[in-house]
Amino acid sequence: MSKTMDIKQDELDALLERVRSNELQDGDYELIKALVETVAYLNTLSNEKAASIKRLLKMVFGDKTEKKKKSNPQNRSKRKKKKKGHGKNGANAYKGAKKIKICHQSLKSGNDCPACEKGKLYGEKPPAKIVRITGGAPFQATVYELQRLRCNLCGQIFTAQAPDNVGKEKYDAKSGAMLALLKYGSGVPLYRLGKLQASLGMPLPPSTQWEIIKSVADKIHPVYTEIVRQAAQGKVLYNDDTTMKILSLMKETDKAAKRKGIFTSGILSECDVGKIALFFTGHNHAGENLSRVLQERESRKNRPIQMCDALSRNLPKGFESILCNCLVHGRRNFVDVMDDFPEECDHVINTVAKIYEHDHKVKEQGLDDAQRLQYHQTHSGPLMRTLKVWLDDKFENKEVEPNSSLGKAISYMLNHWPELTRFLEVPGAPLDNNLCEQLLKKSILHRKNSLFYKTGHRAYIGDLFMSLIHTCNLQNINPFEYLTALQKHSSGIFQNPADWLPWSFENTIAKKSEETADNL
Repeated sequence: MSKTMDIKQDELDALLERVRSNELQDGDYELIKALVETVAYLNTLSNEKAASIKRLLKMVFGDKTEKKKKSNPQNRSKRKKKKKGHGKNGANAYKGAKKIKICHQSLKSGNDCPACEKGKLYGEKPPAKIVRITGGAPFQATVYELQRLRCNLCGQIFTAQAPDNVGKEKYDAKSGAMLALLKYGSGVPLYRLGKLQASLGMPLPPSTQWEIIKSVADKIHPVYTEIVRQAAQGKVLYNDDTTMKILSLMKETDKAAKRKGIFTSGILSECDVGKIALFFTGHNHAGENLSRVLQERESRKNRPIQMCDALSRNLPKGFESILCNCLVHGRRNFVDVMDDFPEECDHVINTVAKIYEHDHKVKEQGLDDAQRLQYHQTHSGPLMRTLKVWLDDKFENKEVEPNSSLGKAISYMLNHWPELTRFLEVPGAPLDNNLCEQLLKKSILHRKNSLFYKTGHRAYIGDLFMSLIHTCNLQNINPFEYLTALQKHSSGIFQNPADWLPWSFENTIAKKSEETADNL
């Protein structure tokens, strides 16, 4: 805009009168130009504000997806019918269920057939299966009533001994594992769980729950340090962050503090052993926490591929990476202004959709990274080059105002074009940061339910459990069994934590069992 001009109402009235009578004076052109620019500027601000409000309303009340078929207003009324049997699971889905084998009550293998009286019976596989699910309190309590006998003469009391399987601890390893899973895996606050337990006649106060969780963390924390080291060796690292609250940090009165914001960073690493999830909560941004992880990277390793959005705070200082930016973030800017510029936005969204169709075909065919790169270069490369020419033409031909909401969406794509198209240059480069955003939903779930962490140490414990639990989820490992096993073998964890990672603990337990059997 031009320089600021102060105009009074009577001056505007006089200007309108001169325009009506075609008696313009010197200086009227500059005044009219300023008014026109002001109207254009206010219109731009109004459109941007409307887009922000629409985005917020869509997040709260609208579709929870940005899929192509729902981002276009013409397709919003269409709804896909649910498949039959939606939500039902077969018996094989209950991998953690207790298995009870039931033999036939009157027949066995080798008997004569009672139907034809000629054939012989033999075992049929798989067996018939039925599933029965029972309810109960999350934490069950057993009261052992030990009989006491008193001598009527000397008063000596004799108490029955508890069974050998009772154990010495009031809360067993499974209790600690389930508490961690409920709070950090499912977002259940301790006070809510405490009220539920009390209502069912088996009280478990929040303070007691926290003492159990803290005790478990003290037994297994070396595994968290080791899993960070393992994640640092990954080929592809995704990172992002979300806001969090830590009451002790919020109450700090140090005015010299450079940063008051508190964040939870999510880092997902694709390694040879599978995907690893990491969480870090504190003042640091995602890039600073990624730098902390990369300090553990072996020097012989090549530069990792890093996927994040275009915020500068996501970059790791002091470490080089092959930077990729999220294509979905670039697409989202066009989804937000779809109602105002349907034709232009639809063109971009359709092009991006074709890129994802190609990537889906790559996954279906099971192509390796080199083959995937070649496929995208052949099929997606021409599409992206055509899209870039189209975006450039919008500005060069002055079809789009750069400061408009559509112009800003186009500028985002053009400013980050090399990073957005890295999948056309580097084998294994991902298209988007969706995996990390899905990971951060775990932290957001905790924030929505528990609202905050009380201290930095409690935030550390939360990061520890979330990292272990969600790494297990990513690798289809039972986190309850894993956390239970870690507590039972705490001494081994401190000696060699690498043997007790989610993908190695079962082999370690099997070796220990074999060694024990050999010694016997």
